[in-house]
Amino acid sequence: MKLALRRRFLLVFVMAALLVFGAAFTAAAETKTVKVGVVAPLSGNIAQTGALLRAAMLIAQDVVNNKVEDFNVPAAETEGFPNLGGAKLELVFVDSQGIAEKAMSATEQLITQEKVVAVMGAYASAHTVTAAQAAERLGVPFLNENSTSPILTQRGFEWFFRCTPDDDFFTLNFFEFLRDEEEKGKKYGKTIAMLYENTLWGADVGKAIMKYAPQFGYTVVADIPYTARSASLTSEIQQLKSVNADIVMLASYVSDAILIQTTMRDMDYIPPIMLAQNSGHNDPNFIKTVGDLGNYIVSREVYTPALLDRPAVKKLNELMIEKTGMPLDGNSGRAFMGTLVMADALLRAKSTSPEDIRQALLETDIPAEKVIFPWNGIRFDQKTHQINTGRGIIVQIQDKKYLPVWPYEIATVETQLPIPKSSER
Repeated sequence: MKLALRRRFLLVFVMAALLVFGAAFTAAAETKTVKVGVVAPLSGNIAQTGALLRAAMLIAQDVVNNKVEDFNVPAAETEGFPNLGGAKLELVFVDSQGIAEKAMSATEQLITQEKVVAVMGAYASAHTVTAAQAAERLGVPFLNENSTSPILTQRGFEWFFRCTPDDDFFTLNFFEFLRDEEEKGKKYGKTIAMLYENTLWGADVGKAIMKYAPQFGYTVVADIPYTARSASLTSEIQQLKSVNADIVMLASYVSDAILIQTTMRDMDYIPPIMLAQNSGHNDPNFIKTVGDLGNYIVSREVYTPALLDRPAVKKLNELMIEKTGMPLDGNSGRAFMGTLVMADALLRAKSTSPEDIRQALLETDIPAEKVIFPWNGIRFDQKTHQINTGRGIIVQIQDKKYLPVWPYEIATVETQLPIPKSSER
């Protein structure tokens, strides 16, 4: 009888030990993570840009998950999220393939299948507009770091936030730049021709130009939208050449920006002034491909290599070169900062519930010294959820480098305009 009792006790003890060991093993096997989804164009015509965005965001993920000394950016001073049990950030990427409808389904996949607590992306405004709709419908926070169409924060969405200035703001900067140049005695003429890709982003740029041109005394003499990812832009460049405007304003992604420049060369046409809305004309692959053809183009930016004297910017630039072979630019810089804005909110959130994360985003107040751009920190408008602390920079490509020319207090060179003709270069 005693032997049977001992055997039964031993069996119960072993089973209990196995249960405890098994639970411990399972807990150890499961890495505690907070999953944030990212919708990005990792294939398609803007895949090169998408790859740079992904690299920058993964650098930010490493910053969040590992205490990084001498890196004065949000979330660098902690390891993971102490408020969430020490969980680490896990970015889950889904490819939009450069297609708006895919961006929506990618967002749905991230929320319903991957169970992410928030979503970021989706670079192109036309993609972000559909992706944000899916997040809004499903009640999950969506933080956009790069899309600039004004409409994105004009729809009254509860769950959408944007941490970059929009095209209305950037276009106003262009006209302020032209005004300030005139005040310095530089006369560039008063006629404008617009050439822009016909998705949401390009169309909104066109609207902003039409809004501000008459306010600043300019006349728009040509309004030329073109089909994005065009195989040829010969007829559009011919239209530009025929109107002979003083200023050409452009909005293009990188493949189109390259095609515009090479077509202008082939048609022996150089506008006196070219003002580009960032994106394709500032993509590292633009200058890498067109070389000297890109010189003298003026573009709006949020970043300039002149900021490399800041330790955090220098460190990030070195990491980007190490990871991709490409230097930091405005797009990858905003992807990096956007990820850290999300991490900063998660560090302050009471939980990973959608409402707690949304509330933490609303309460964002990142000081200027922790932002890699020359902004007055990062805070969101409480109604629109649009960043209200951003700032634009105007750069000119000189010797294949993007050098700041405005605002004048951060300019490192004078503008070289009008653009010299081929025979004068």
